[in-house]
Amino acid sequence: MKRAEDLALVLAAAPEVWRGFTPPEVVIAFLGLCLLAVAGLAGLHLATRRRLTRALAERERELAAEQARADERTRLAAELHDVVTHRLNLMVLHAGALRVAAKDENARGAAEELRTAGRQALAEMRDMVGVLRSGRTARIPDVLPDRLANLVADSAATGLEVTLTEHGDADIVSPAVRRTMYRVVQESLTNVHKHAPGAHTEITIHCGPSTVRAVIRNTAPSSTPDTALPRSGSGLLGLRGRVEMVGGTLTAGPTDDGGFQVDAVLPAFVPT
Repeated sequence: MKRAEDLALVLAAAPEVWRGFTPPEVVIAFLGLCLLAVAGLAGLHLATRRRLTRALAERERELAAEQARADERTRLAAELHDVVTHRLNLMVLHAGALRVAAKDENARGAAEELRTAGRQALAEMRDMVGVLRSGRTARIPDVLPDRLANLVADSAATGLEVTLTEHGDADIVSPAVRRTMYRVVQESLTNVHKHAPGAHTEITIHCGPSTVRAVIRNTAPSSTPDTALPRSGSGLLGLRGRVEMVGGTLTAGPTDDGGFQVDAVLPAFVPT
């Protein structure tokens, strides 16, 4: 309010102020004001231009980094295809040859299961390599509840003593959560196969209205683990990151009886 009153006083006094100047002085004053206005506009223009230049430079750096990532993705896809796919093909071929040559029915059945698993891995590998090469967004299929039972059955077929207990309705769980829960069980079973041969494994799934909990607990191994198997140590770390991405928590560690337990708690619903 005070500023408005001051402005009104200035405007009221302006005619009296200009009345004391001669016409040349008025022209000079007007030109001075024009010069100040031009200088101000020029300053604004330069500042805006500098901001645009910085923004364009930043965008160019982002595009260069994005292109570098795309090139690296393509290189990794080629390496993945050349190395891993080659080994998987050899595994499938050897399993097929073993199935034909084996005289024992159980050996032929095991060879066929190995060949089928290898072919499935090849198909999944080719899909992921295609995503890496093209840079497109992968459409990850939903993991239906029966796939979890099939995953456990596959491990049981290899001789692992494993039981699965499910509580609640898994159909109401968000697809993203189902996928994460599936990966938790899958990685846990892989670790049991590698590090706890002969152990009994219990998998318990609780599907509630707001949370989902997966507990995978195995006893101490009954035989010495194969030291030739790779041990990167990054499986649980990556699994924890996957769980945290959907807003869940994961704890893992040894139990008092010499076994191991993985406990994952996830929200029942997250946007897909």
